[in-house]
Amino acid sequence: MIGAMRRITVLFWTVNGSVSIRVKIMGIVLVLVVLLGLGITIQTRLSLTATLERQLEQRGVSVTRDLAARSTDLLLTNNLFALYQLLKDTIENNEDVRYAFILGPDGNVVVHSFGQGFPADLAGANGVGGEQRSSIQVFRTEEGLIHDVAVPILDGEAGVARVGMMEGHLRQAVNELTNRQLTATALVSLFGILGALVLTAVLTRPTQELVEVTKAVSRGDLHRRVKVLARDEIGQLGQAFNRMTENLERSRQELELKEQMRVQLLSKVISAQEEERKRIARELHDETSQALTSLLVGLKVLENSGTPAEARRMAGELRQLAGQTLEAVHDLALELRPSALDDLGLVAALSRYCKEYADKMRIQVDLEATGFDGRPRLAAQVELTLYRIIQEALTNVAKHADARNASVVLDYRESAVSAIIEDDGRGFNVSQVIQSEIKERRLGLFGMQERASLLGGRLTVESQPGTGTTVYVSIPLEMAG
Repeated sequence: MIGAMRRITVLFWTVNGSVSIRVKIMGIVLVLVVLLGLGITIQTRLSLTATLERQLEQRGVSVTRDLAARSTDLLLTNNLFALYQLLKDTIENNEDVRYAFILGPDGNVVVHSFGQGFPADLAGANGVGGEQRSSIQVFRTEEGLIHDVAVPILDGEAGVARVGMMEGHLRQAVNELTNRQLTATALVSLFGILGALVLTAVLTRPTQELVEVTKAVSRGDLHRRVKVLARDEIGQLGQAFNRMTENLERSRQELELKEQMRVQLLSKVISAQEEERKRIARELHDETSQALTSLLVGLKVLENSGTPAEARRMAGELRQLAGQTLEAVHDLALELRPSALDDLGLVAALSRYCKEYADKMRIQVDLEATGFDGRPRLAAQVELTLYRIIQEALTNVAKHADARNASVVLDYRESAVSAIIEDDGRGFNVSQVIQSEIKERRLGLFGMQERASLLGGRLTVESQPGTGTTVYVSIPLEMAG
């Protein structure tokens, strides 16, 4: 039983889900109108039938009493012709009367209206006795239902008057009224269908448009928007969908810009790597190689020197040349990877870099670090990321800011480490630089943002022309670890 109910439920929802909302609304309206019309028709038919039956029986009793009263004298005088004429007049003057007859005190038929013989069982089928003033029995005949009414004559001492009332006219009236109501129901159903068509057109038009826009968005067309025609729930849904589409379009544009910037950054990184290799190779060839060549030549000259004084002079020059070569190689190694970052940590490496930066660029740099005492060293990738971001930010200050002073603030906390790089330079419009066609200007900012995002961090730049620039970077330690 439960399985059958479940299958019926599944079948219902399958069929219900396969039709459109318009068909559902029209079906609901049509079913409601038909059910309401049929219910009213049936109820009216039953009520009218009961009312007309009561009226028919009341009229039958009245006709039969009239017949009993008018036949009293005729029975007492045994005037059969007058009695027959009375029955004939009664039938002619009342269209619902099917038959009429009079029984004597002994129950025999005195006179009747049946031309072809009196039905044998009809006389005893209905009777009155005692204090009854009338009796009604309903017979089912070939002509339909007949209400047989019996009324005593002189309290039954003179006999009984019987009249049969037909339901033909009653049924005809009921059928006519039923047909009119069914016609009205059909007309109302027609108007209901027309109203349902208008209603569904009003209700489903926004929904259909929403479906079409949704399909367009699924194909990648984020420029389509839903036309909001009302402020109801569907209108609010359309507004929410438009906002979602706008956010998706904005996100896609940002992703496309980010991807474009990433490609440009990757190209720049590759180019920078190649340029760095060329520079290192050139420096090794032009300076280190020449210095080593000079050292070899000097050693050969020293080997062939004639006097100790000349040998000491040559040794001093060679020692000085070796020292210069060593310092050049050391500077080159520091540019590639600061050894202080690996050996002493982030704060020490930045302190040395800021000092060298200030001496070289003639820009005063203040470094302040808090929260590093008593804490374990940051992860190597976090230290390197912060070092390179700060290095890039200070390089931008030297290239573009025209500043006299800069500051670097480091803050090491349990959940994150942050850095603030600030200068008193001329500043710039951040949005214009990000959207600028000059790659060098925007790739630097994007490169710093990419470095921070790789560790789950965030980097923001605040600047206005004439107000200096501030770079904020924060890296969560849980993500970095």
